[in-house]
Amino acid sequence: MAQPSTIVAQATPPGAGGIAVVRLSGPGAYSVAARVFFPQDPAKKVENARGYTALFGHFQARGRTLDEGVALFFRAPRSYTGEDVVELSCHGGQVIAQTLIEACIAAGAAPAGPGEYTKRAFLNGRISLTQAEAVMDVISAAGRQGAALAEHALGGALAKQIGGYRETLLALAGHLAAWVDFPEEDVPALEPAALQKTLGEVLAGVSALVESYGAGAVLRQGVDTAIVGSPNVGKSTLLNLLAGFDRAIVTPVAGTTRDVVEQAVMLGGVRLNLFDTAGLRETGDLVEAEGIRRSREKLAQAGLVLAVFDGSSPALPADRELARACAGRRAVALINKNDLPQRFDEAVLQGGFSAVVRMAAGRGGGLAQLEAAVARVLGVAELDLAAPCLVSQRQLAAAVEARAALADALEALAGGFGLDAVSVCVDDALAALCRLSGEDAAASVVEEVFSKFCVGK
Repeated sequence: MAQPSTIVAQATPPGAGGIAVVRLSGPGAYSVAARVFFPQDPAKKVENARGYTALFGHFQARGRTLDEGVALFFRAPRSYTGEDVVELSCHGGQVIAQTLIEACIAAGAAPAGPGEYTKRAFLNGRISLTQAEAVMDVISAAGRQGAALAEHALGGALAKQIGGYRETLLALAGHLAAWVDFPEEDVPALEPAALQKTLGEVLAGVSALVESYGAGAVLRQGVDTAIVGSPNVGKSTLLNLLAGFDRAIVTPVAGTTRDVVEQAVMLGGVRLNLFDTAGLRETGDLVEAEGIRRSREKLAQAGLVLAVFDGSSPALPADRELARACAGRRAVALINKNDLPQRFDEAVLQGGFSAVVRMAAGRGGGLAQLEAAVARVLGVAELDLAAPCLVSQRQLAAAVEARAALADALEALAGGFGLDAVSVCVDDALAALCRLSGEDAAASVVEEVFSKFCVGK
C-alpha cells in the first residue's frame, strides 16, 4: 500500500479575519512545517515538538519572513486525522494564508481535496462513517437545535445505536444459520414468540429513525416556506414581522407584490426560507400574472405553506381553492387581521390544514401561536434532540432497506414460511445496517460521502 501523502489546506473559512489556520496532516507534517515555521526560541526544534504543545515563531516563504504566529502540534494517532498534524495559525487575510499554503506545497505537501482530513480520520478509525457525515451537518446547521442534533450524531449516538441492533441481529443470524445448516447438531430452535419479540424491537427502533428523518432534516437544513393567499390579506406584513424589519413593501393597494420576495428567518429554532408571493387572483396585468404564476410554482415546491386569509372579510372562492391546494401538505392557515371585526368563515379551511392560527400580523399578535403551530406541523415540537438521528439520504435509504427486511422477516415468521426464510431476511437487514454504519461501505460510497465536503475539513 502506498504511503499516504502529506496534505495542506486552510482549515478556517477564506476571507479577511483575525486568524487563519493552515493545517498539515500526514507523515511529513513536521518536516514540512520545519521548512516554513521557525520558532522564536532557536533552541526549540519543530521536529522534536511533542503532541498537544504550541510554539511561537515566524513563517517564511521564498526565503523571506511572511508573518509571525503560532504552530500547534499533534502526534499520531492522537489527532483529528490519526496522523501527525501541525496547525499553523497566521494573521487572517487571504494573501498571507495562500502564500503560506504555497510555501508548504513547495516544501513537499500536496493540496488537500474536499473532505480529505475527515476521510483520513474515517480510514484511520478515528470516527465512523456516520460521524463523518455529521461533520458537515455541524458546520452547516441552520439553527441551534439543528446544531444540537448534528453534535449528537458527531458524538457517535447513531453509530452506537446501529451497532447495538447489528449485534442483536448477528447473534440471531448465527443461531438461525446453525439451526438451518447443521440440523444434525441438535441446535435448539428459536421460540417463535422470542424471535418475534427481538425482531419487533429492532424494527421499532429502525422505524423510529426513519420516521424522525424529516423533522431532523428540517432542524439541520431549514425548510423552504411559501407565504400565499389572496391580494391584500397581509402576506408582506407577515414577512416583515418574521424578518424583524421592512423587507417587503406594504400598502393598502391590492397587488403590490408582483414578484417572489425571499428572506431567511429563524422561528423557534427552525430556519424558514420564506418566499412572499404575489396575491392569487385573476388579472389582465401581464406583470402581475407572471408573479402569480411564480406564486403557484412556489406553492407547489414549498416544504411548508403559510396560507394567509383576511379574517375581516368573508371567504372568497380563491380562499376555498387555496384550502383545497393545501390538502395533504405541511400547511398552516393564518387568519389575519384578528384585531378587526371577524367575518371569515373558518369552516372553509376544514380538511386543508394541519393547524389554524388567528393573528394580527400588523400588530405582532399571534406570533407565539404561529411558532408553536409551525413546530407541530413540521414534526419538530416533540423531537428529542439527544436521540440518535439519520443525517443523510444515504443513511435514510439504508435504514429503509433494513426496515423492509425486518418487516419481511416478521411476515415470513407469521406466515409459517420456516426459519430459513426468516434467516434470509435477517441477513438482508444486517447487510443494510452495515451499509448504514459504513462498516461494509464500498470505496465508491466513501468517495461520494466525502465529495460533498468543503476543502479544509
